[in-house]
Amino acid sequence: MNPSMGLSWMAWTWQTTVFFVAIAVMLAIMVVWELKRPGGAARRGILGLVTTRGDRLFISLLAAAFIHLAWLGWLGTPLWGAAVASVLLAIAIFRFV
Repeated sequence: MNPSMGLSWMAWTWQTTVFFVAIAVMLAIMVVWELKRPGGAARRGILGLVTTRGDRLFISLLAAAFIHLAWLGWLGTPLWGAAVASVLLAIAIFRFV
């Protein structure tokens, strides 16, 4: 790769920036949450898995990726519906899993 090329090969749009900022904010919130209330006791949810807060965040992010890919495959753009579904699923995951 040509070093003078920089990041021009990437599609840095405002949506891409918002995505990465949102991930960084979620991780920062999890760090603050862990510092304020250490441990986040593991619990067994409706899936029978023993999960911590970090596990539930990972499951939520993974589920959001699949929801967005499925939405793109079946319905195309815009992705606002997929984003709403992902947030609602993340809330359910943190509450019940």
